[in-house]
Amino acid sequence: MKHILIPCLLLLLTACKEEVAEAPDPSPMTDAALSYFCQMNVAEHGGPKGQIHLEGYPAPIFFAQVRDMVAYLKSPERDAHILAIYVSDMGAAPSWAEPGAENWIAADTAHFVVGAGVAGGMGAPEIVPFAQPAKAQAFIDRYGGAAMPLGTIPDEAALGSVDLNQPLEQPS
Repeated sequence: MKHILIPCLLLLLTACKEEVAEAPDPSPMTDAALSYFCQMNVAEHGGPKGQIHLEGYPAPIFFAQVRDMVAYLKSPERDAHILAIYVSDMGAAPSWAEPGAENWIAADTAHFVVGAGVAGGMGAPEIVPFAQPAKAQAFIDRYGGAAMPLGTIPDEAALGSVDLNQPLEQPS
């Protein structure tokens, strides 16, 4: 009886096991990557970028600004399950104008500088991600703002109106 019961239990446990999609690796930013909201070429704009991998989609959706990516995350209109979220590590970026094609970090581990008064790739105030807290602090010391995890970024930092006449810095 034991020799029949054990395989049946294993079969039952396997059938009940919920499938969990594995998080894909970040995709390199190429010249073909288009920003989700505006469909402009992501690589043509400076500042940090974001990418979100959605269940059922073969490629990530890219964002020309991290601010736009955070706005997408806060939007109630999303309908696909998110598998992974990556952002540019600006502490590893060659420059603001060249944020890097492969220096992606998981957004849930990043330190985001909010309120620094710097312009992202589309000219709006930017939310700037860093892998290392010390690099985020050095950015804050130079440009202002505050560091926080993704889940605590205030709605108004991503969803608030943008005054395009507000002077914003272009970091070097």
